[in-house]
Amino acid sequence: MIAELGHFSLILTLFVALAQGVIALAGAARGNAAWIAFARPAAGAQFFLVILSFAVLTWSFVVKDFSVAYVAQNSNSQLPLLYRVAAVWGGHEGSLLLWLLMQTGWAYAVSVFSKQLPDVMVARVLGVLGLVTAGFLLFVLLTSNPFDRMLPAPIEGMDLNPLLQDIGLIFHPPLLYMGYVGFSVAFAFAIAALLAGQLDSTWARWSRPWATAAWLFLTLGIALGSWWAYYELGWGGWWFWDPVENSSFIPWLVGTALIHSLAVTEKRASFKNWTVLLAISTFSLSLLGAFLVRSGVLTSVHAFATDPRRGVFILMLFTVVVGSSLVLFAVRAPKVGLGGRFDLISRESLLLVNNVLLAVAAGAVILGTLYPLFIDALGLGKLSVGPPYFNTVFVPLMVPALLLMALGPVANWKSAKVSTLVKHLHIPAIAAVVVAIAAPFMLGRWSTLVALSLGLATWIATAVVKGIYDRMRATRTGLLAQPLSWLGMHVAHLGVAVFVVGVTIVMGYETEQDLRMSPGSTVSSGGYELTFLGVSKAQGPNYMAEVGDITLSRNGQVLRQLHPEKRSYASSEMPMTEAAIDANGLRHVYVALGEPLADGAWSVRVYYKPFVDWIWIGAILMALGGLLAISDRRYRLKKRRARKAEVVATGAAV
Repeated sequence: MIAELGHFSLILTLFVALAQGVIALAGAARGNAAWIAFARPAAGAQFFLVILSFAVLTWSFVVKDFSVAYVAQNSNSQLPLLYRVAAVWGGHEGSLLLWLLMQTGWAYAVSVFSKQLPDVMVARVLGVLGLVTAGFLLFVLLTSNPFDRMLPAPIEGMDLNPLLQDIGLIFHPPLLYMGYVGFSVAFAFAIAALLAGQLDSTWARWSRPWATAAWLFLTLGIALGSWWAYYELGWGGWWFWDPVENSSFIPWLVGTALIHSLAVTEKRASFKNWTVLLAISTFSLSLLGAFLVRSGVLTSVHAFATDPRRGVFILMLFTVVVGSSLVLFAVRAPKVGLGGRFDLISRESLLLVNNVLLAVAAGAVILGTLYPLFIDALGLGKLSVGPPYFNTVFVPLMVPALLLMALGPVANWKSAKVSTLVKHLHIPAIAAVVVAIAAPFMLGRWSTLVALSLGLATWIATAVVKGIYDRMRATRTGLLAQPLSWLGMHVAHLGVAVFVVGVTIVMGYETEQDLRMSPGSTVSSGGYELTFLGVSKAQGPNYMAEVGDITLSRNGQVLRQLHPEKRSYASSEMPMTEAAIDANGLRHVYVALGEPLADGAWSVRVYYKPFVDWIWIGAILMALGGLLAISDRRYRLKKRRARKAEVVATGAAV
């Protein structure tokens, strides 16, 4: 009866979510204090009930309860315990339960960490989140119940997809979902502000740390997914413009625009309508990504192969969320003032152009992702849109965005002088030109795109360093004494520069060799020698592996042994590749086994990838910048001031 307990807990959660949504919103509309107060404990109850359901499903995997259909389909008795736990979210039904855990967890966090906000505002936010949760609960209970029984129970399970039997499964989906679902909080704040008719700087200040936190998690989730695909698939690529990859990248682009727009709305009470529209769009695009992954319309190694009827339900949920939100926006937006005025050259103008570029880039990715689906649905044939389209369209949009990244932080609000910008940025400009001219020659081959990209990365990085130095000099304080939100902005921008360097150099100077290697043969790659010694067999916990033995050396000095693998799982007819990678922060030597050939020879793929680690280091720096921003002291000060004001008001009332 343990599985039934988890199912019953989800049913209770549905009723609590509906009650939270209806009672909290009605209480806020009528000014009923008791109904408003219901929102916070309801959010806690939802979180507890979903934790209970999640724990029940996890227990079913741990004890190998194959009478639960989802467990039988995604596990077996030989699967290591670590992967049995991770398999909880390794399939469609369990991943939705993880989504619900994140959804209710974010709502509970809002109820706990927003005590300084007016109760009526919190009630509206939690009411909206309750209705969103109810929509996903209906989806799970009606189409994707993870607790369905399989009777009679099979003796053995089918096993987890071999591609997912990796440490990446433990961290990638939770981080990605924390980002997806986290943007529902920014969405809920925007809807709450529309319902209250209070689209001022206050709601932006309340919403900003939540949106930044969601962006932080989504950044880490995308980066970890990129790294996972890089070493697991054996293709040596860090980004394929795969439709499912795009489904997470699109809300990231719009979410990046959102956190910049929230800054303008908070500081200058401008962009109010634009900011609300971005908040609605970011969460709506997260729902669109869920539809693409779960509808069966995409063929991808990342997609869930599910019944297309489930996609119809998500599409209905997407339509309700987007439709109702845009109707409310259309009603309220005309009544909103324009906010603070600003000149053509100002920080507001630069951020506006930046946001437009990000939005257009997101639109270009959406077009490239969805257009083939529309063509196929209309019966006009099969169309493939790949990297050439995305690189051709996306890169030109990012060039001006990268230029603006150095200009925005040094421009004044409301009005900025060109002379002031030149004063702050002439050194970064000179450094960028020097690097753009010299670096390609130093790397061994001239390329206009490499020169432009490295010049832009230098422009951003030098501007960041100079900006920090100038502020420390002006305030006569140390680095750690600076406001964390300001420091976080610069760290995130520095992360973008590091990311651009990594992408540019690896794409411009990587080498790939497909070789036939016999025992004792040697090949050179990137100044290194790789000697193939042979292949031996090894037994894994639930697979058989053929393990290569390759000596990596340079100038006759042995550096290490590389052991790429070819694994055969009983549950899969296709052998899985496990690449061997030697990394030192400046390059990867990447080796993957192909197929066995005659006379003990094997096909071997060898890559030399300079600076590829900088791609993920840049992403980590971006996320670190977001973490610093939400840790800013001013948020804690606002909490203390709000509590002090509440005490004073209570005393005055007495």
